[in-house]
Amino acid sequence: MPDEMLRDAPAYNPRPGELADLELLLTGAYAPLTGFLGRADLTALQRRGRLADGTPWPLPVTLEIPESLALGLVLEDPTQRSVVLTDQEGAPIAAIEVGDAWPTREGRYGVGGVVRQIGDGRHGPFQRLRRTPAEVRELLPPGRVLGVVADRPLHRPQLAQIAHAARTLAAHVLILIPVGDAGPGGLSPEVLVRTVFAARDRMPPATLVAVPLVRRGDEIRDALLRARVAAAYGVTHLLSTGDMLSGGGPRVLVPRELAYDNRDGQWRWRDDIPPRNRRLALRNDEIDDLLDRGFPLPEWHTPPAVAKELARARPPRRQRGIVVFLTGLSGSGKSTVARGIADHLRETGDRTVTLLDGDVVRRELSAGLGFSKEDRDLNIRRIGWVAAEVARHRGMALCCPIAPYAEARKTAREMATLAGAGFVLVHVATPLEVCEQRDRKGLYAKARAGLIKGMTGIDDPYETPRDAELTIDTSTLSVDEAVGTVLDYLTETGWVEPKH
Repeated sequence: MPDEMLRDAPAYNPRPGELADLELLLTGAYAPLTGFLGRADLTALQRRGRLADGTPWPLPVTLEIPESLALGLVLEDPTQRSVVLTDQEGAPIAAIEVGDAWPTREGRYGVGGVVRQIGDGRHGPFQRLRRTPAEVRELLPPGRVLGVVADRPLHRPQLAQIAHAARTLAAHVLILIPVGDAGPGGLSPEVLVRTVFAARDRMPPATLVAVPLVRRGDEIRDALLRARVAAAYGVTHLLSTGDMLSGGGPRVLVPRELAYDNRDGQWRWRDDIPPRNRRLALRNDEIDDLLDRGFPLPEWHTPPAVAKELARARPPRRQRGIVVFLTGLSGSGKSTVARGIADHLRETGDRTVTLLDGDVVRRELSAGLGFSKEDRDLNIRRIGWVAAEVARHRGMALCCPIAPYAEARKTAREMATLAGAGFVLVHVATPLEVCEQRDRKGLYAKARAGLIKGMTGIDDPYETPRDAELTIDTSTLSVDEAVGTVLDYLTETGWVEPKH
């Protein structure tokens, strides 16, 4: 469809994972797919692990849109079948010709159809690395290509494995850097790219490309998809990072474990070094712990340039931004505890604190929103976004809304993680009967009398957190004790300076 015919087409901003899939579709990295999957392909994929035409494919590539938008599509009229897909700033990226639409969950519809790029859609950091598979294949020399998915910084053990595999295969190295979401440990895609560049002088000649891959929570399928995308970029051999599987694409190499040899400072196969002379590679949690506590990464393990980038991006926790998110029923004591924490930190000067109280946010940021699930979720999303921006600039955001729904709380956590900040969920688990006895605002009495609807704990659910870092109950703790419990946790985990 010509671009001028899209002027009146509805627009929609997909979620980050869908935007990543969209870019991979448009660049040809998902070939032979040309669009988001419809019901026939999804059904065949679920039953047989193949698309409806028999093509093997590792996992669903789907797009959801709001129900109101889906119901507005008139599938019989070709001029009304298009939806313009935009980036987060509203700039058009592509159009989808909707050929299939179906309800998936409350308020959402799945849509399938071919996508077509609108404009060049190029913006953001490191655009020079976001090459298409066709562009990359033209750059690669003939012969074998060793692919490495660098979803973590490359330390000396990984660099030694890359060098050994490249020599053994006489292969050119292609480093695929996933930039679709925050990497393990909360590193932003930009930081990950910088750490890989910092290690470039320690690896064989290599081509670097940024690929919008995101993790979906299924390690096996994620690995199969990565292998598929790597093959599209011309990779013939893929160096395993521990979870790679062969899926009909490049040959997957599973390297032996390396260790550092104290005798000459070289990395060798672990079993070739006597136990008394070897040091094992640091685990990822050990690396994160050293950075969190402000200790330097040892040079025998990490090149200084890589260590410098990591220390700059992940300063000690006491210098890093954090979101402390208190959730609980109305009257549970969230706001009182949050104000106590803020007062203490302002007195000591240990932290720059921003308090996002639920009632204040409702008045200043979310005026006009009601208490439907959609409005509650939007309210928490707004709080989460502001809190993440505060934390991005190394402040502490104290949030204390009711936040009754787990999915909305998860979104707030993800926003903080994407900002490179910490996130601590505190469940203020004061029992409902105690909250009702307090009833400072008279809301429970009105709800019991049927004067208001949608009261959390009465006629609207509160989904008890299963991922809270800390749980407190103000029916068994005084305000000072509750505040002290949270501060002790923040101090013990390094987010606040210890008392001297």
